Amino acid sequence: MSTDISAKWTSVNAACQPLVDALIDNAEALQLEISTLSNDTRVVDAGINCNGGLEAGRLIGEICMGGLGTATMGTNSGFANWPWSVNVHAKTPVLSCLGSQYAGWSLSHKSEDSKFFALGSGPGRALAAREEIFKEFGYKDEAESTVIVLEVDSFPPVEVAEKVANNCGIKPENLTFILTPTSSLAGVMQIAIRVLEVAMHKAHELHFPLEKIVDGYGSTPVAPPGGDFMTAMGRTNDAILFGGQVHLFVDATDEEAKDLAEKMPSNTSSDYGRPFADIFKSYEYDFFKIDGMLFSPGKVIVTSTKTGKSFTAGELNQELLNLSFGL
Repeated sequence: MSTDISAKWTSVNAACQPLVDALIDNAEALQLEISTLSNDTRVVDAGINCNGGLEAGRLIGEICMGGLGTATMGTNSGFANWPWSVNVHAKTPVLSCLGSQYAGWSLSHKSEDSKFFALGSGPGRALAAREEIFKEFGYKDEAESTVIVLEVDSFPPVEVAEKVANNCGIKPENLTFILTPTSSLAGVMQIAIRVLEVAMHKAHELHFPLEKIVDGYGSTPVAPPGGDFMTAMGRTNDAILFGGQVHLFVDATDEEAKDLAEKMPSNTSSDYGRPFADIFKSYEYDFFKIDGMLFSPGKVIVTSTKTGKSFTAGELNQELLNLSFGL
């Protein structure tokens, strides 16, 4: 699939730079710690050796979206026992969610005494443009500085920073890593803000023409921090699978809109029906054995801008969310 929509796209790195500056300038108030690696790459710790916090996670989520999305906290999640949520909107959903926010850059380094692995998200992906999805879009950003968000509980080695800087064509001192452990408050918040991105990625997997997606909005409960990685990973996935709601507006026929709505929700997957941690364990912790169609919002509305008709599919699952959250 190829599109010509990239001709209308702006620079995600330029758009998010003011947010990165604000995060750094307000680090103390946001309960963050700032340091540098030996090559002067800046590292923002959002929960490893510090508390991090929900507001930090909200800002990091907007940075992940390339400065083209907004995230606001709300109190209407659709669940009586866990009413608070985060609401997400992207100005340009395809670019913001798939061209920046999606965690698609595999980064690793192995030495004699340690190994590091993480999936990078954020606008730095569009500078490197190493993933197949950027070939589909025909989009590559240009900037002298960038930021990558890593969902990890350890600091990256300097070799990873050198690799990222080299692939992005920038100096190491112009690179910023933001670290968000899954079990931290910042971590659960920035993952929840991916609810719209999860829908966009599912549309891509379903081979829906992305140039027909005009706009999008999503909301989801924000999971309680898990304390340990496995619990946190399960809860953050379940928040979207059982509580995520997304509304897409598409320049498409009623038939196309209806088909997308019916195929998108998480309950269409053969693996739906148990908390994510149980599913993961049943596959002996092999992520790639899980049905890829599971990774979707719980409920979806798709509206055709051609006709104004809307199509709804999926469900919000109170019982499974309670079980996952320990309510």
